[in-house]
Amino acid sequence: MKKVYPNAASALEGVVSNGQTIAVGGFGLCGIPEALIAALRDSGVTNLTAISNNAGVDGFGLGQLLATRQIKKMIASYVGENKEFERQYLAGELELEFTPQGTLAEKLRAGGSGIPAFFTKTGVGTIVADGKEVREFDGEQYVMERSLVADVSLVKAWKADRAGNLVYRKTARNFNPNVAMAGKITIVEVEELVEIGEIDPDHVHTPSIFVHRIVVNANPEKRIEQRTVRAQ
Repeated sequence: MKKVYPNAASALEGVVSNGQTIAVGGFGLCGIPEALIAALRDSGVTNLTAISNNAGVDGFGLGQLLATRQIKKMIASYVGENKEFERQYLAGELELEFTPQGTLAEKLRAGGSGIPAFFTKTGVGTIVADGKEVREFDGEQYVMERSLVADVSLVKAWKADRAGNLVYRKTARNFNPNVAMAGKITIVEVEELVEIGEIDPDHVHTPSIFVHRIVVNANPEKRIEQRTVRAQ
């Protein structure tokens, strides 16, 4: 099965469409699939539900899709670095489903594992639990959370072989493995592509069974979200 595509636009072609749920890897600007996000913006698809820890920053990452109003709903745990995200939400222009960060990660992992729901103590007694089933186990209260499965997952990895076995690098191994699992179709952006057999099986973080399409972006921008410098 040929998984490697010549560019991000061709990797999205025939897969993305209006009204889909799209899961996107990354934490802040670390480990985001920059080329795939830009291609999604350029595709013009609208009415999207985006699952991501956050929405990048103004004008970069998923912030680009907020600026073009292609996202109707965010399922996220943090909005603090994106003023347009904040503005749209407070103005009632964007739906937002706030989810505790660890719960969001588990929703994606469970969805990719075929587990439809799970119980967690996080959020019990808060608005996070409103409208959800709460059950007692061993004298403690737990809230039931539904898992997440995306129509399309966009993932950033450091290295892949042509079969789609993935290796992430350092902090970029954040939400990406769970996002890769949770997609019905998973498209991966990598910096390095090698032949099958060149990755030690013990070094594989996401096995190829979860990966459907691959595109190489050898020189991503890797923009720094916050920079603090010392006075001279």
